[in-house]
Amino acid sequence: MQMPVMRMQMQKPPAPMEEFALKETKPHLGGGSMTGDKVTSTYDLVEQMQYLYVRVVKARDLPAKDVTGSCDPYVEVRLGNYKGTTRHFEKRTNPEWNQVFAFSKDRIQATYLEAAVKDKDFVKDDFIGQLGFDLSEIPTRVPPDSPLAPQWYRLEDRKGDKVKGELMLAVWWGSQADEAFAEAWHSDAAAVSGADALANIRSKVYLSPKLWYLRVNVIEAQDLMITDKGRYPEVYVKAILGNQMMRTRVSQSRSINPMWNEDLMFVVAEPFEEPLILSVDDRVAPNKEEVLGRCAIPLQYVDRRLDHRPVNARWFSLEKHIMIEGEKKKETKFASRIHMRICLEGGYHVLDESTPYSSDLRATAKQLWKPSIGVLELGILNAHGLVPMKVKDGRQSTDAYCVAKYGQKWVRTRTIIDSFSPKWNEQYTWEVYDPCTVLTVGVFDNSHLHGGDKGNGTRDSRIGKVRIRLSTLETDRVYTHSYPLVLLHAGGVKKMGEIQLAVRFTRSSLLNMMHMYTQPLLPKMHYLHPLTVMQLDNLRHQATQIVSMRLSRAEPPLRKEVVEYMLDVGSNMWSMRRSKANFFRIVAVLQKLFAVGRWFDQVCNWKNPITTVLVHIAFLVLVLYPELILPTIFFYLFLIGVWYYRWRPRHPPHMDTRLSHAENPHPEELDEEFDTFPTSKAAEVVRMRYDRLRSVAGRIQTVIGDLANQAERFQSLLSWRDPRATALFVIFCLVAAIVLYVTPFQLVVLFTGFYMLRHPRFRNKLPSVPVNFFRRLPSRADSML
Repeated sequence: MQMPVMRMQMQKPPAPMEEFALKETKPHLGGGSMTGDKVTSTYDLVEQMQYLYVRVVKARDLPAKDVTGSCDPYVEVRLGNYKGTTRHFEKRTNPEWNQVFAFSKDRIQATYLEAAVKDKDFVKDDFIGQLGFDLSEIPTRVPPDSPLAPQWYRLEDRKGDKVKGELMLAVWWGSQADEAFAEAWHSDAAAVSGADALANIRSKVYLSPKLWYLRVNVIEAQDLMITDKGRYPEVYVKAILGNQMMRTRVSQSRSINPMWNEDLMFVVAEPFEEPLILSVDDRVAPNKEEVLGRCAIPLQYVDRRLDHRPVNARWFSLEKHIMIEGEKKKETKFASRIHMRICLEGGYHVLDESTPYSSDLRATAKQLWKPSIGVLELGILNAHGLVPMKVKDGRQSTDAYCVAKYGQKWVRTRTIIDSFSPKWNEQYTWEVYDPCTVLTVGVFDNSHLHGGDKGNGTRDSRIGKVRIRLSTLETDRVYTHSYPLVLLHAGGVKKMGEIQLAVRFTRSSLLNMMHMYTQPLLPKMHYLHPLTVMQLDNLRHQATQIVSMRLSRAEPPLRKEVVEYMLDVGSNMWSMRRSKANFFRIVAVLQKLFAVGRWFDQVCNWKNPITTVLVHIAFLVLVLYPELILPTIFFYLFLIGVWYYRWRPRHPPHMDTRLSHAENPHPEELDEEFDTFPTSKAAEVVRMRYDRLRSVAGRIQTVIGDLANQAERFQSLLSWRDPRATALFVIFCLVAAIVLYVTPFQLVVLFTGFYMLRHPRFRNKLPSVPVNFFRRLPSRADSML
C-alpha cells in the first residue's frame, strides 16, 4: 500500500544554494608514513607542515663594542628574505634569550641559515660574530623524541675566521607537533613587531572561569533603627556584587522587624574577588532612601550546597555609617541584624551559552560530574576564499585566526598574516561528557597587530562561524568538510569564505553513551528547584559578562567581541527575519501531520478506491484483533526507520541560509535587526516599526483569542452557561452511556470507522452535527472589553 504521506516523507530536502553548500574534502591528513592503522604523527587530523626551528639559548664571553666598554647584544636569525631578532640586553656580555624561531618550509627559498650576534647602537648596530648552517645538513626531529640538545658554537667573522664569543643554539627540522611550535616566532609573521603584537598572534588555550550561582535567601531583620518613628517604614534589602545589583520587594510587615523570605540570585566566578554587600534601605520619600544598615560578606566563607537540602540560616550584624565632620565613620552602638540563608549552588549548571548551542551541561561542583564518555578531536586545517577585511599599506588584507569552544576549554589558533587562504593545521582535543552538545568554531580578523589595542577601540572583525552537534556524528569516523563562512550584515547575507575542518568523535564506552540518552539534560537541581525564565535570562546575561571580562584579562586577551560572538550574546533580541524562520520551521514540522490528514481525507472520499478498500480491510482486522494495534504501530515505525537509513545524513549540519530566511530578507527588517538596544533610529522609523509590530501582534492576538474561544466552549459543555446546549449534551451522554453499555465496544468502533470511511455518495458537504453543535456553544468572548 503506497500512501502519499509515505512518498512525501521519503522526499529528500531541497539542496541548498551551491554557494552556501557544505563540501566534502579529502585532505592528506597526518602526512606521515603508515604503520598498521596508525599514523606516525600524533597530529593525525591535520596536514603535516614542516618547519625549520632555531632555538637561540644564550651567549658567553662576548667582546665589548661600545666606548664605555659594554655590550648590548641581540641575535639576528636570517633565512633568505626572512629575518627574526631576539630582544636585546643592555650591558651584558653573557645574555640569555631562550627564544625560538620557526621558518615554514613551504616559503623557504634559501639553502643557508645565518645567525648573527650584534651590538645594539643608536646610529648603527655593530657586528660581533655569526654562525652558518647548510639546510641539507640539519637533523630532523619527530615527536615523541626528546628535544634536540643545544650546543655551543664559536662565533666567526664575515671571512669565516674565529672570533671571541660563543653562541648556544639548536637547529632542527620539525612539524607543528613540536613542543616549540606554540611559543615560536613564525616567519609568516615577520611584519609584526613588538612583544605585545607577537603575543596577539600566537596560538593559545584558555579556560572559562568556574561559575557558581549564589543564592541569597533574605528572611527577616530585627531591631531596625528608624529615624522618623512616627511613620510606618517601607523597608527593602539591596544586594550588590560587583556590577550586579538586586533588591527585594518592600516588606509587607511595616515595622522595625520586617520579613521578606525572598531569594536573590547572582553569578560569581572563582577566584572570588569581591564581597557581597547587603544594605537595608528605608524608602522615606518617592525618590529618597535612607540606609538603615549594611554588611559585607566575603564569599570565601559561604557554604556550598550540592543538593536540595537547605543550609543553615545565620544572623548577620548590620553596621551603620554616619557623617562626623565631613568624614564617613562607622557607628559602634548599633544592634540591628538581618537573618539570611546564603549558599553557593554547586548542583546547578551555570548557563553562559545560548541554550540550543550549549557545549557543557555539567553541574558546577566537580563531585557531581560523571565520567567522560569519549573524546572530541578537531583539526583546523585551512581557509580559502576569505574576503578582504581591511586596507593595510594601501592594499586589501586579512589577518585571520580561529577560535574553537567546547565545554570550559577555548582554543585560539595563531594568526596567519596577510593571507586570504591561511593554513593553520592545528589540532585540539576535548573530553566529552554528553553527546547532545555543540562545538563552535569561529573565524576572526586580527586588528591588534600594530598596537591596535592601545585604547583606540579597535575590534576584531567577525568572518564567520560553524556549529557541529556531536550527536549528529558517527563515532570513530573522521569528517573532513569545507564549511561555508556565512555572515549576516545590515546589507544582507554574505559568504566570507570557507573553512576546512577535520572532526572525530571517539567514544570510550557505547553503554555509557547510550545511558546518557536516558538521563536529564541538566543537573537535578534544575528540576527539583527550577529557576524562572526571567531569572535564567538575567543570570545568563551576567554569566556571559563575567566570562568575557575574565577572558579579556588573560595574556594575550581573548577579546570581548570574540567571546560574545561565540556565546551568541544577543540571539534572544527581536528579529522579524528570525521570527519568520521559526514560524516556517513549525509549519514544516506540521506539514507532515497535514499530509496525513490530506491522505485520510482522500481515503474517505475514495479518491483511490484500491487504497480505500485496503484501509477498510486493515481497519476491520485491527478492530477484530485489537491486540494487534500497538504491535502494528511500532512495527510500522520500525519499517520507516529502517527505510530512512538509506537516506541518513552523511554530513554534519551547517549554517543554512534558506532555513534562516537570510537569502532574500527585506532591507528594512535587517536594518531593524542590527539596530542597537535601546534604538538609535529616528522617531519616524521607530514609529513605523512599532506600528508594524502592533500589526503582527494583532494577528497573533487574534489566533490566541480563537484558541481561548475553543477551550472555553469545551468548558461550557457542562457549565450550564447555555442551558439548552448543556441539557442536550447531558441527555446525549446518558443515551450514549446506555448504548455503549449494551453494545459491544468492537461493534461501536467498527460502525464509527465505517461511517467515517463511507462513500462520497452518502456524504453531505455541510458541516456535521457535532461540529455545528460545538460552534454554537458560548465562550467568554462576550465579556471582553
